[in-house]
Amino acid sequence: MKTEHKKPEVWSIILQGLLVIAGAFITAYGLEAVLIPNNVSDGGVTGLSIVGSQLFGLPLGLLIPILNIPFVYLGYKQIGKSFAIYSVLGIASLAISTFFMHHMKPIVEGDTLLVTVVGGIIIGFGMGLALRNGGALDGIDMLAVLLSRKLPFGTSDLILFLNIFVFIVVSSVFGLKGAILSGIAYFIASKVIHIVEEGLSGAKTFKIITKHPEVMVEAIRDRLGRGATYNTVQGGYTNEFFKEITCVINRLEERKMKEIIREIDPDAFIAVYEAAEVKGGNFKKHDIH
Repeated sequence: MKTEHKKPEVWSIILQGLLVIAGAFITAYGLEAVLIPNNVSDGGVTGLSIVGSQLFGLPLGLLIPILNIPFVYLGYKQIGKSFAIYSVLGIASLAISTFFMHHMKPIVEGDTLLVTVVGGIIIGFGMGLALRNGGALDGIDMLAVLLSRKLPFGTSDLILFLNIFVFIVVSSVFGLKGAILSGIAYFIASKVIHIVEEGLSGAKTFKIITKHPEVMVEAIRDRLGRGATYNTVQGGYTNEFFKEITCVINRLEERKMKEIIREIDPDAFIAVYEAAEVKGGNFKKHDIH
């Protein structure tokens, strides 16, 4: 039987585009109302654009799209057409927003710790919102998304690593102190990006090998309200066959899950994985009785 692939609904595409634009607007606000007035830079291509703007007196809104052109092309060729389109929309919105917000009065001044924290949270939320909805606001983000498909690292970790080189350039304009503050702000931003991308609650996958699989699954169902599945696995040393239990829970239920495992089988083998996203199936809590 042939499976039909449904195209995304128009309203869904429009909503994604609007959220990418909103992410760009929020990021521009963080730049123009917090970081730049306090001589703190952003990372990535935007950071390089800020350096160019300071050195040559060119509008930031002009340099951002120009320097991002090769990365947009890379995103189009390696990641996909829709990603490139949403990224162009985001980068254009960021450039326009910085132009109109350029003379905005700073909301935070003087307190370097507050500047880095507030600025990092704002730009991290904006960039994370754009990435979550299929676009990127910065060429470094696109490069990080591409590399994350080939390397065992998350997008936010790669963004942070690539920006080390950017902050070396930033130090030539804002000095060592400015570069350090920029690095701290972007470290905070990278963590916020991670939270926005993966959600606040998060999910974890437990894989359990125990001598009492039926009792374990019953306890998980009755005391935690979660379902579980079995996989038959074979030990590489003993060649014995076991029932491996797989159960997905939210982060708040982790402690309770470990208590259940410890009570039923203290010697059970457990592997825990971060689950960035859970969809479909029957991922919901049942009544606990």
